[in-house]
Amino acid sequence: MGGLLRSAFSVNMPPNCPNLEAREDDEWIEVPVAYDTDVEYDYSIIEEDVTYKKLLEASEEKLYEGCINFSKLSFLLHLFHLKCMNHWSIESFNMLLKLILYAFPQILDFPSSYYYSKKMIKDLGLGYEKIDACPNNCMLYWGEFLKKDKCHVFGTSRWKKTKDRGNIVSDQGTDTCKKGVPAKVMRYFPLIPRLKRIYMSLETAEDMRWHDTERLGEDDKKILRHPSDGLAWKAFDERHSDFALDPRCVRLGLASDGFNPYRLMNTTYSTWLVMLIPYNLPPWLCMKPSSFILSTLIPGKSSPKNDIDVYLQPLVHELKLLWTGVEAFDAFAREKFNLRAALLWNINDFPGYLMLSGLSIKDHPYRCQGDKFCEKFGTNEWVKAPSLPSGTDILRQQEKVKHVYGKSKAPPKKRQRGHDDDDDVQDESDFGTKRSIFFDLVYWEHNLLRHILDVMHIEKNVSENILGTLLSMDKSRDSRNDREALEAWRINSHLWLSTNPNGGECMPQLRLPLLCLWRRRRGS
Repeated sequence: MGGLLRSAFSVNMPPNCPNLEAREDDEWIEVPVAYDTDVEYDYSIIEEDVTYKKLLEASEEKLYEGCINFSKLSFLLHLFHLKCMNHWSIESFNMLLKLILYAFPQILDFPSSYYYSKKMIKDLGLGYEKIDACPNNCMLYWGEFLKKDKCHVFGTSRWKKTKDRGNIVSDQGTDTCKKGVPAKVMRYFPLIPRLKRIYMSLETAEDMRWHDTERLGEDDKKILRHPSDGLAWKAFDERHSDFALDPRCVRLGLASDGFNPYRLMNTTYSTWLVMLIPYNLPPWLCMKPSSFILSTLIPGKSSPKNDIDVYLQPLVHELKLLWTGVEAFDAFAREKFNLRAALLWNINDFPGYLMLSGLSIKDHPYRCQGDKFCEKFGTNEWVKAPSLPSGTDILRQQEKVKHVYGKSKAPPKKRQRGHDDDDDVQDESDFGTKRSIFFDLVYWEHNLLRHILDVMHIEKNVSENILGTLLSMDKSRDSRNDREALEAWRINSHLWLSTNPNGGECMPQLRLPLLCLWRRRRGS
């Protein structure tokens, strides 16, 4: 517990700090400091010192007289760990605390409920912020809009609608109710304190240098064993040489996806999370769940789609600050330094790629115009492949797109035959769906690799669709639109399509060729 508190409050200070002194075992111990009332101090630091001393007392106070295994603070942290690992409810946690206090009356001044327990350990830091959001995904009540009561796009109220005693529906947040219940709340986990905490620990601060210190011979550098061996990393370092000079500068990757928190397949609910991965760590650590940084939790029954940029505003704001740098303490070097960080790329499946990049993932219009190219089937194409557009080219194109965040009242366009009917796919213009918020980062347009497709995730989805079609499951792709698309693409319709005009279950004529193709791919 002592080591945890020292790391959390940066007590591993260098020798020139006035309130610490060295012991014989090379540890630094705190020396009481008398504050002069005539001198101006940074009272946030003084308050932090008081908090540290309070937690230190709790960590040294025995759980009960004669207890040698637990202090009050360590026992409480163990209980919270069990609650999280086993998904205890708050009510069950309260019942356990009451039982412990009833069975062991010698435990004095121990919190009797989840609320008081949370108050005791919240000073360890690394909490999260609740940010109200418009239920239509138009805006966040954050920054300059913090005190607004209505959405500035469609005028939707910030608060939930409630019924009074006369069953009259009214909006909370009016003059009669100063603070109502928000209609939608996003959870944001600040990034800067978490990166600072990484460098406050002696072990993790040393691991964050691995990509620079643990280099092998010249022949081994040709092997791609870490993102630092890739061209995208090297191109970034070459362009931003001042950033690359300090190996402590953090390189981040971002991943986002939706999930159903209720574990019910018959309930449609899509909560989206945004995760960050620090790539400074060695390969056996950076992809461990304990190394992931949870950034944002976006609630809602459906995907935010293109409006995900609204919820990424706090993260992008912190990334801008981290590009310039913030003051942090390095426990390994025992010195303060300028902590900088940069986002190198995003990792997503196809729907997530559409949402974060604003680029098109739909089929090209030529895909449904095979009759115009039928004469060239079987011939060679000698025209050079088009050059890949740079980030600057994409930014120039996306700036022409006028996208209004939020759910518009315009009816959705009818989908054309042969196009994917995924719920996450949206109508797009020639330049994409929007200007990605990541272009607000000054370095983003020059990144060599901005978006990465999660191959394993995509293979999983494709496999589920194939098996669902073969076994007539929920994820079957055997519908009337799919069969008409096969005819449009001139796939052997008399073999692949059944005679049932209404689609329905997968007929043997479609199931058998798919099964043979699947077996051939597996080599069986």
